[in-house]
Amino acid sequence: MDQELQFLKDLFNTEVASINLFSFIIQLLITTLLSLVISYTYIRFGNALSNRKALAKNFVLIALTTMLIITIVKSSLALSLGLVGALSIVRFRTAIKEPEELAYFFIVISIGLGIGAGQFAVTLIGTLGICLVIIGLNRKKTTEVAQNLIIKVQKNEHSDAENIINTIKVHCIQLELRRLEEEGDISEMSFAVRFTDLSALLKAKNELQERFPQVSFSFLELL
Repeated sequence: MDQELQFLKDLFNTEVASINLFSFIIQLLITTLLSLVISYTYIRFGNALSNRKALAKNFVLIALTTMLIITIVKSSLALSLGLVGALSIVRFRTAIKEPEELAYFFIVISIGLGIGAGQFAVTLIGTLGICLVIIGLNRKKTTEVAQNLIIKVQKNEHSDAENIINTIKVHCIQLELRRLEEEGDISEMSFAVRFTDLSALLKAKNELQERFPQVSFSFLELL
């Protein structure tokens, strides 16, 4: 009976314990630092073909927001239940293009949860451990080069399109069609490609120039 009364008391208690401002500032600094570490790790060692720098800019914001929410609601059951209700009406419209992006979002959310809950040591050790695992799994890919490849070809040369793609595949380790447009007699294809190193990119460029001099193409840096 006493436990039931205590639960009801906690449920309807809307008072929030005062937050120590100095401790809160320390939490902000630690969360920012750890999320920046994750951002650098993602940019440096990530495998996604999307713009990693643009996505990594959101990591600090997500971690800080999560930490702020947990810091406010952790001392009140009523606020915690209210948070669940509020989140149930939130809809994220941005599509996750690659599973790796979702994994990093979970990491930065975990940082915010851990620091907001006051688990500094566990969060710090866990974050550094995750970074070491990521670096260990991807340390051999540091020389990779990611590029946007744009190819323009005459419609009557569609028979060469497959040969062009096959020529690129020989030299790259990842090839993804991003856009296909047709205007008049011109077809334009845009690819996201990844090479093992700069030498492989130059070999692909030289072979394209030799085998298909009539085709227009350009390599653009994929940040």
